Amino acid sequence: MNNNIQYLRNIGISAHIDSGKTTLTERILYYTKRIFAVHEVKGKDGVGATMDSMDLEKERGITIASAATYCEWNGHRINIIDTPGHVDFTIEVERSLRVLDGSILVLCAVGGVQSQSTTVDRQMNRYKVPRVAFINKCDRAGADPFRVVDQLRQKLNHNAVLMQIPIGLEGDFEGVIDLVSMKAIYFEGPFGEDVRTDAIPSQHIEEAKVRREALLDAASLFSDDLTEAILEDEIREELIHEAVRKGTLSRELTPVFIGSAYKNIGIQPVLDAVSEYLPSPEDVENIALDLDQGEQEVTLSTNPDDPLVALAFKLEVTPYGQLTYLRVYQGSLGKGNDLINTRNRKKIKVGRLVRMHADEMIDIPKAGSGDIVALFGVDCFSGDTFTDGRLNYTLSSMFVPEPVISLAVFPKDNKSTTKMSRALNRFIREDPTFRSRVDSESGETIISGMGELHLEIYVERMKREFEAEVDTGNPQVAYREAISRKADFDYIHKKQTGGAGQYGRVAGFIEPSEDGNYEFLNQIKGGSIPTEYIPAVDKGFQSCLIKGPVTGFPILGMKVTINDGQFHAVDSSERAFLKAAIGAFRQAYSKARPLILEPIMKIAVECPSEFQGNVMASINQRRGLIMSSAEDGVFTTVEGEVPLSEMFGYATTLRSLTQGKAEFTMEFSRYSKVPDSIKEDLKTTLAKKAKGGKA
Repeated sequence: MNNNIQYLRNIGISAHIDSGKTTLTERILYYTKRIFAVHEVKGKDGVGATMDSMDLEKERGITIASAATYCEWNGHRINIIDTPGHVDFTIEVERSLRVLDGSILVLCAVGGVQSQSTTVDRQMNRYKVPRVAFINKCDRAGADPFRVVDQLRQKLNHNAVLMQIPIGLEGDFEGVIDLVSMKAIYFEGPFGEDVRTDAIPSQHIEEAKVRREALLDAASLFSDDLTEAILEDEIREELIHEAVRKGTLSRELTPVFIGSAYKNIGIQPVLDAVSEYLPSPEDVENIALDLDQGEQEVTLSTNPDDPLVALAFKLEVTPYGQLTYLRVYQGSLGKGNDLINTRNRKKIKVGRLVRMHADEMIDIPKAGSGDIVALFGVDCFSGDTFTDGRLNYTLSSMFVPEPVISLAVFPKDNKSTTKMSRALNRFIREDPTFRSRVDSESGETIISGMGELHLEIYVERMKREFEAEVDTGNPQVAYREAISRKADFDYIHKKQTGGAGQYGRVAGFIEPSEDGNYEFLNQIKGGSIPTEYIPAVDKGFQSCLIKGPVTGFPILGMKVTINDGQFHAVDSSERAFLKAAIGAFRQAYSKARPLILEPIMKIAVECPSEFQGNVMASINQRRGLIMSSAEDGVFTTVEGEVPLSEMFGYATTLRSLTQGKAEFTMEFSRYSKVPDSIKEDLKTTLAKKAKGGKA
């Protein structure tokens, strides 16, 4: 393998559910000779795709956890991370994009730009990841890659440029025409491994010329040499490649390739594009924060001799110890080296350094800048930065969305209690979007996550991997409380029990805050409350926000202003003023007309147009608000906002309404006031749960 960093590519394969990401990765591994037999997702042979190594992934035919592998193509080393498409596992995409330099955005030639394609694209923009697009499934009925290119431009605002056009479509799809070399490419052999180039079929010549003009127009904006060559009619292929690479790296151009991974058509040109157009680690600017200089931003180098800076971006706890996925940003890392975790300054020794191929480990002696490797038996958390001790740098962590759905889990027996506890501890370390807590009043174990499927998978993993027999209760929606108007307080906390007592008076008002956050304003004049007691007052109010009096859920968006008070020279203390603040909160809260807020989800349903009426009716029945409806050929996308409490079991309902042909994604949008018509019922239900009824 070529160890020059210029020939290294770190890429992800991201897309909407069922666009063919894992099938594409399987073909890439086959053509680069990393595997010697092709297996399908949910394969009839019972083997399943290489990258879906978890039993649950093979059974369901979906990717749950991102998997890493590596291969070689035309002298380039390529590290690949295959990511899930389901919105419930969005953290897997998030953590992968955090450490990748480039990506392949896979789109379905029939479905086009779907709801999760938009989410993935937004995540790529967040981490400034350049990408090439691959329009897959051109062999399917209804395939129209030209429509998908238009959607890329309109819906995702990409400067999408076709690098190829198809030879035939749907059942007649047999190859592609390369607009750079102006040659027809056919993929022969049992798995398309024999690539044959030929002259363009006569019926496609005119269209190829028109599409090539569009490609040259778009690429020439990034290269004066190409513009000159076009004017002089001396266009060389390498000039086009250079211009397209420049446009791709600046994220101002998206080269689009077409094919069918399942039918083994068009994969090798995508591999060429990865090495030709996507960045090496040298082409990407990576920033660290220098903790010794007040978190000043520092640009990292790719020099292997510089001090080490690496990021642990994913953890997997195996039966033999913790596996930590690491991206080396600067310097190099060898077996037996000492590392410092900048979070806790703990020193660890690298015992085993491996390169991952799905669930297989290949031992390596050393890793350099840009490498994605794994350490074995290292105790750390996802998002920790490691150095060799010469620097005190930290890398910015990734964006972690808040969980939106909860479930109560009950172990069936004492043996399962211990096993469940072990499982939960492991899952929390692995997945930042998975949370677990014990409800202080009911004593129930509550798990929270990104959706029904997310929690369902973890419950199933508890049973399979840890043999923990558990039952689940109804999912608990994460409600919130808020106040709707201003209310005054003037509260004296007085306690005399012999010896020094407690005394503190706090006066002021609470009101809703504009930005939905907690604010504390000190307007005390004349020292009626000494300065040293003010933080205790603030702390007292904050402690009340954790559990609202109406529902027991946290309180959002409150502004507290204190403008008067009183202290006693002997009896006043921090504790007295903390208690006074708690009393003042209770005094004012009921007067401030508290509201119950519920999470509102942004939902996108994609269905054949014939079921549009059914889908809209199902959203309306769930207190939903339809925001838009767009028909695109045979498919309609309905977007709306629906309260989370109304969305349980929606997947099953939607399947029966649309003969299993629709799919939906949802993500958290905002919190909104619960309608008065259901507020009282909700209060009663929540009060019962607080007294010990199962959630």
